[in-house]
Amino acid sequence: MNHEKFMKIALKEAKKAAKKKEVPIGAVIVKNDKVIAKAHNLREKSNLATGHAELLAIQKANKKLKSWRLDRCTLYVTIEPCPMCAGAIIQSRIGKLVYGAQDLKSGTHQSVVNLFDKTFNHKVDVEYGIMEEECGQVVTEFFRKIRK
Repeated sequence: MNHEKFMKIALKEAKKAAKKKEVPIGAVIVKNDKVIAKAHNLREKSNLATGHAELLAIQKANKKLKSWRLDRCTLYVTIEPCPMCAGAIIQSRIGKLVYGAQDLKSGTHQSVVNLFDKTFNHKVDVEYGIMEEECGQVVTEFFRKIRK
């Protein structure tokens, strides 16, 4: 799989979120080397705590595949998932997670806790650091502008 190709699509989603004054995180779900769902954060617009890019992309993929199981899918996300999203990734049976930059405050792979290393009913293969600098920079720039 061409991880950079799909991470670039996730970055485009993150930039869409930033334009809407949403925390710029983008997610893309791929099956058989084809994008089946993409989303970006929409918590502010939707007023829903669950408006995270990963959850929205998972919901779209579930509808597209007419299944809650996404076991042969890869999720690309620009930032390390939070606990809520990690739970949804595990519960939806996503086969592989690929993310860009760490989230030192709430990341659940290597930053705060590793939920993907625990014994659950499903094991997710995780790869990280793909376009890490670019993914982290989008978030850094967003918060820098907000603070001004």
